[in-house]
Amino acid sequence: MKRSAIGRMAMFLGLPVVIGLAGASCGGEAGSGSQEVAQMASGADQFLMSLSDEERERATFDFDSDERERFHFVPPETFERHGLPLEDMSTEQRSLAHDLLKTGLSQSGYMTATEIIELEAILEALEGGEAFSRDPDLYFVSVFGTPSTDGTWAWRFEGHHLSLHFTIIDGAITVSAPTFLAASPAEVRDGPRAGLRPLGSLEDAGRALLASLDASQREVAILDEVAPTNIVSGVELAPDPLSPVGIVGSDLTAAQRDLLMDVIEFYTSVMSDDIAALRLAKVQDDGIENVTFAWAGGTEYGDVSYFRVQGPSFLIEFDHTQRDPNHIHSAWRDFDGDFGRDLLRDHMAQVVH
Repeated sequence: MKRSAIGRMAMFLGLPVVIGLAGASCGGEAGSGSQEVAQMASGADQFLMSLSDEERERATFDFDSDERERFHFVPPETFERHGLPLEDMSTEQRSLAHDLLKTGLSQSGYMTATEIIELEAILEALEGGEAFSRDPDLYFVSVFGTPSTDGTWAWRFEGHHLSLHFTIIDGAITVSAPTFLAASPAEVRDGPRAGLRPLGSLEDAGRALLASLDASQREVAILDEVAPTNIVSGVELAPDPLSPVGIVGSDLTAAQRDLLMDVIEFYTSVMSDDIAALRLAKVQDDGIENVTFAWAGGTEYGDVSYFRVQGPSFLIEFDHTQRDPNHIHSAWRDFDGDFGRDLLRDHMAQVVH
């Protein structure tokens, strides 16, 4: 049985979803024995040990540095990134950076991330350098604090159209948001990679849910004939919940709620097992009946379009509005837990000052 099916079964049977080797609950109270935390700590250590003193200084920051909550998904010319870029790494160091990236993602998630990076070279060929430089080597690795299996630290992998943040609090993995995934071109239409759609399954899941709605449901779900020009949450450090508009899960059939879960599970399935379980637990706690689905823009493939899925604690946005359109922005945000804020707040309350 696939992980998504296990999570879905647990959710609708009202069973707790368990993560990690320590048997921790998805509230985030993971033990120091979590296999994934150990893998992340080992991966970060091996990467940092491969660096020179000067390279390590560029790649590392204090955990409480303001840098930890700086993020964006735009090209490097419009947002100065810090950390160590792939272009300044040796072949061995690049391999270790990718090994670290693999610890935070599933196999399919790692493939999605590397396809997004691959698109930079394709976009450079399409644009001919007339807008921004497109460079698959301008992705930066940063480590915050000291990697360990029982401490508090974080790491980040970020560049154009890819912003991935992983936070560990007292040895406990967190939802590890924000997560930003984008693709330009959304679909490669020519050349040896024709047909490549890194975010195709997310778009297909949203469109399948929309197509399943009857006329009365569509009247509720479709907010506007005009889509917003970008994801609405943007890069707010602590985004407030958007207006809970659209059709609510309680007004969907069981089959349609399964389709709604397909959208959600794109953003759970790209992450490692423990993070995926935490995200599914958010949905379980919110109740699928309280999750809303909203659409704006055209309803056919090739139309400018936007949709969002929102629960009381999380938000998924998808925006396909640029390049005719052939350019997708999408994100998972956690209203209380971006950058591990919920667990960090509990941690600070327990620390004697």
